[in-house]
Amino acid sequence: MENFIIQVLNGLVFSMLLFVMASGLSLIFGQMNVINLAHGSFYLLGGYIGLTVADGTGNFWLALLVAPLLVGTLGLLIEYFFLRRLYGPQRQLDQVLLTFGIALIAADLIRWNWGAYVEAVPSPPLLSGQTWVFGIRFPTYRLSLLGFGLTIALLLWIIIERTRLGAIIRAGVSDAQMVSGLGINIHMVFAVVFAMGTALAALAGVIGSPVLNLYPGLDFEILILTLVVIVVGGLGTLKGAFFGSLVIGMADTFGKALMPEFALFLIFAVMSVVLLLKPSGLFGLKI
Repeated sequence: MENFIIQVLNGLVFSMLLFVMASGLSLIFGQMNVINLAHGSFYLLGGYIGLTVADGTGNFWLALLVAPLLVGTLGLLIEYFFLRRLYGPQRQLDQVLLTFGIALIAADLIRWNWGAYVEAVPSPPLLSGQTWVFGIRFPTYRLSLLGFGLTIALLLWIIIERTRLGAIIRAGVSDAQMVSGLGINIHMVFAVVFAMGTALAALAGVIGSPVLNLYPGLDFEILILTLVVIVVGGLGTLKGAFFGSLVIGMADTFGKALMPEFALFLIFAVMSVVLLLKPSGLFGLKI
């Protein structure tokens, strides 16, 4: 029973980490209809920048602020100079090629700057140690990720559903020409959305580094899991990203604990079952 509780908690922690990652990708796809295959690179870059800042200053919380800001700014520049020319459903193949190329370039730059070794990242001193949960001791930092993920989910829901910016974004997705006719710079709105998505990926990289460590290749591993989450939950929906993260996070955790040689197969088996029952995903719109 104790082992079961530990695996459930580990699954929930990993699910919240996946959600922070998937929410950024879902935001970009759902609000801009852009396929961003460089999302995993922004995760890994955020993790390494956070590691550098934390090592240089001894302040993990400063890294939590600096890495998303820097990577979000990088996303803003990529959107302005490259991606802006490729909007539209007829240009999705161009978007895939561009973002995949950015991912390959980023992987080489990361390896060149930080090396090819596994970097173990310590948790912040404030959240070190263990906490009693349901009669067992569990790492405090991992528990904090549960509250962090739920907080991000609430903030994103408020921004998208209850603010003027969210209303403009949703209207721009439906009819960008109409929104532009109202005097709103829709290109600036989309740039902000892309920057937010990349900043969320970097944020996931910082908070996830004490759990998953950092190493070359992690960007593509986390990207695959994030894409599975998006497909299972439903393309472009925040609600789908949340519940898809729970499904895949728990499947991955229990798969690795019970049958590690079939863990990856189990994830795709779950995705296949969901798509057979609901081709649009758990909360995706019917096409």
